[in-house]
Amino acid sequence: MGFRVLGQRDSRFQPIKGLEGPFYFANGRVLYYDPKAGEYYDSTTDFYVPREEVDQLHTELAQLLSK
Repeated sequence: MGFRVLGQRDSRFQPIKGLEGPFYFANGRVLYYDPKAGEYYDSTTDFYVPREEVDQLHTELAQLLSK
């Protein structure tokens, strides 16, 4: 089994009470999961991310890891 390092983690992204994460994506985006809302939250924009956009991020990450 192998692994891939996606880059350095930014120390400004710390755990947030009530949210899961932070989750680091291949394109550099960092999101948190809000289990109560059932959505991903972007702390840099202070908005929830549309589900379609999160699906695309997951697809990109899976493609990167499968190489």
